[in-house]
Amino acid sequence: MAKQTKDLALAQGLTEEEWDRITASLRREPTEAEVAVFAAMWNEHVSYKSSRTYLRQLPTRGPRVLVGPGENAGVVDLGGGLAACFKMESHNHPSTIEPFQGAATGIGGILRDIFTMGARPIANLDSLRFGSPTHARTPYLVSGVVSGIAHYGNCMGVPTVGGELVFDPTYDQNCLVNVFTLGVVRADRIFYGRASVPGSVVVYVGSATGRDGIHGASMASAAFDEDASRKRPTVQVGDPFAEKCLLEACLEMMDRGLILGIQDMGAAGLTCSTFEMAARGGTGMRVDLSRVPLRAAGMTPAEVLLSESQERMLLVTSPGGVQAVLGVLAAWDLCGEAIGEVTDTGRMEMTFEGETVVDLPVALLTDEAPVHERPWAVPADLEERWTLPAPPPRREVWESFLDLLDDPSFRSAAPVFEQYDHMVQVGTVVHPGEADAAVLRLLDAPPRGLAVVSDGNGAMTWLDPATGAFNIVAEAVLNLACVGARPLGLTDCLNFGNPERPDVMWEFREAVRGLAEACTAFGTPVTGGNVSFYNETAGRSIFPTPVVGVVGLVEDVGKVVRAGFARAGDVVVLLGPTDARLDGSLYLRRRTGEVRGRPLRADPDLHRAVCDLLVSSIESGLLHSAHDLSEGGLLFALAECVVLSPGGLGAGLDLSFAAEDPEALLFGEAPSRAVVTLSPDDLPTLEAASRERGVPFLPLGLVGGPMLRADPFVSVPVETLVARHRAPLPGL
Repeated sequence: MAKQTKDLALAQGLTEEEWDRITASLRREPTEAEVAVFAAMWNEHVSYKSSRTYLRQLPTRGPRVLVGPGENAGVVDLGGGLAACFKMESHNHPSTIEPFQGAATGIGGILRDIFTMGARPIANLDSLRFGSPTHARTPYLVSGVVSGIAHYGNCMGVPTVGGELVFDPTYDQNCLVNVFTLGVVRADRIFYGRASVPGSVVVYVGSATGRDGIHGASMASAAFDEDASRKRPTVQVGDPFAEKCLLEACLEMMDRGLILGIQDMGAAGLTCSTFEMAARGGTGMRVDLSRVPLRAAGMTPAEVLLSESQERMLLVTSPGGVQAVLGVLAAWDLCGEAIGEVTDTGRMEMTFEGETVVDLPVALLTDEAPVHERPWAVPADLEERWTLPAPPPRREVWESFLDLLDDPSFRSAAPVFEQYDHMVQVGTVVHPGEADAAVLRLLDAPPRGLAVVSDGNGAMTWLDPATGAFNIVAEAVLNLACVGARPLGLTDCLNFGNPERPDVMWEFREAVRGLAEACTAFGTPVTGGNVSFYNETAGRSIFPTPVVGVVGLVEDVGKVVRAGFARAGDVVVLLGPTDARLDGSLYLRRRTGEVRGRPLRADPDLHRAVCDLLVSSIESGLLHSAHDLSEGGLLFALAECVVLSPGGLGAGLDLSFAAEDPEALLFGEAPSRAVVTLSPDDLPTLEAASRERGVPFLPLGLVGGPMLRADPFVSVPVETLVARHRAPLPGL
């Protein structure tokens, strides 16, 4: 029997060392249900055993931070009695296996993280990365993921207002589906996932439990082989209509003061919610698994504990509040069952049909979970990565420019956003894709609003993980500045390969260091996030891809500017350095097929000055448009300003400053740069403000006409740029 139990533990992902620790700690063999609990709580996806050592570097405190990491979502103070609640999560593995349900339940899970805190969700972002457009599976994955997000978000009545859409061969076998949700909550009505009061009652809430999603957390803690589709049964199945009822029921119970603590049943289901609530409260629990509502016959205790059936919560209420809680749930046609009580023992005691199946110390599964100091090593080819390839034959700038505009990164994401209801709740200020960040009005605090953005760059992070991660935060803060927002806080999704590989562990270590340094430099405390390891198929890992979601405060949403040129006759000005370099650039990757070079790190002082100049100028009404320079460089950004302008406004520009090295200066990439437009009469005011802050300032020309003329290099009709922008995307 002992051998069978051990074999079961190893089959569920526990190691020999972890098995030895379990038996030594318990001084007995664990039961089958306890093996399931250890496998769920000690896997990578739940315990962060390979990443916790490094995540401690991240700054998590700030004057506005009300709730930091460790809860279901982070919360920052907005003033006036309001707070913003936000979180980002990944659903990469499930979406790679079954894209529709994987993406849909990713949205469902992140929404629950928000309303668990007492916040009403007001917006979603989706940060999506797929393989090459020519890969056979890409259209299937794109179509399924986008449809899944649209289905769940639209049914929930939460607008999806922005995000990212990236195509690159590194994600051919592992698409990345990172989702972000923003909510608003009263600052004095925040709820926590804690079971703090012995004698209070533990209540199961929501849909009944089935066999879908069993071992989902373990699946997300392992690399794929070539036959990932056989893991399809580990993917959860969502019901957004049930979740809408769950949301409203939970907010009603919160308003009525019925909830002492509440936790989403997400990864590892009932196991994780019970142990984490008890751990945060410093208590224990006594739970009768026989009382859990089931929708499948003959489920074992382990299956009940591991099921990741969706639309379920665990809450704690006072003994006198149980009937009121059950009454609210019945009114919303939701399951509700008192399944246990909070104890002061520090132990998790679970029975099933009268038999004790789990009797474990809570701390052993949570705070005392294993922490792996995995070996790391600098990649053997790092110096080669940093060496630029032999330059390709020189071409005319206009030829290179038109080739670059065929890249999917220039194409409109409208076929994605058109599937999302982005105007529901009437809070959306700008349509998706119109500005560098999404903006939501605060309906209870006009004219203020919130700006949100997601950013990532796998290629640059692969070349230099610390600099790449640093610049991702810098770009997100610049995106916020381009709509007139100052940053409040940050959440992240850290998508990496197999942490058992020393080179991957080095990438992770360096990227977290870069994130920590950037968050400190730009005042963006980390309020929570997610680590997704094992994004690898058949030994081939994705690029290290940290993605950040950053929230900013807009003082007056009526002054927000868009990215596209706004008015004919305006002056176009480049703010920030004119020099750039081809290292890691989109231009170099597409011209040579190689990812090479060493990215230039943003200078914190200059970057803060550029952002402050942008926000101040927007708040004063000086600017008519603003757009950051990122992938593709200067000409690429100018083309985006044209195609995003109302009616298709061209421009006549003088780029002769780039004559000595046009490829680098027109297509190279460097941080801390933006293109803005304003009235010619206001040009001296902006120049003086730039000089005062030490920000380089270069007028380029005027908005207007049917062409993008960038003398002496290119002259392209606006209609040509628009046609390239509207070219079809795979799967859409």
